[in-house]
Amino acid sequence: MNAADYSAVETLRDGRPVEIRAQRAGDRDAIAAALRRSSPETIHRRFFGARTSFTEKEIAFYLDIDFVQHVALVAELEEAGQKVVAGGGRYIVSEPGRAEVAFTVDDPHQGRGIGARLMRHLVAIAQTSGIKEFFAEVLPENAAMLKVFERSGLTMTTRRDAGVVHVTLGL
Repeated sequence: MNAADYSAVETLRDGRPVEIRAQRAGDRDAIAAALRRSSPETIHRRFFGARTSFTEKEIAFYLDIDFVQHVALVAELEEAGQKVVAGGGRYIVSEPGRAEVAFTVDDPHQGRGIGARLMRHLVAIAQTSGIKEFFAEVLPENAAMLKVFERSGLTMTTRRDAGVVHVTLGL
């Protein structure tokens, strides 16, 4: 499987189709729009702090994906005849066989199962790439993210300290 060409169509809880696909270089504006649709709380849960903008270096980091060490997927659906990126997920290899995973869904599309679908597809790509373990740092109040991990079907261990939950998932 070539992660850079990845695409799958799923059905959300509300019956709508969503395409889970590889993030593309041309997704910058759609991703920026998703961030604008996200509340300060959503941004805080994803980036562990208040953010109103990103540096060019940060933007380049999130957009320049090699699909080997850094894999990123977006969840795209149609609204009012337009394609909309409603969320995204990624993993970044930290050492052989181990990668940090993270994802977010904009506020209007939360609670529809997008996070779980992003997670499932990231796991599938990771497993074919020799990744054996995901890890994540999650704010304790981010119950939705913790629930996605708990319901993923993966072996999960957690450790809490200093306002963060360290999650390890065996693939």
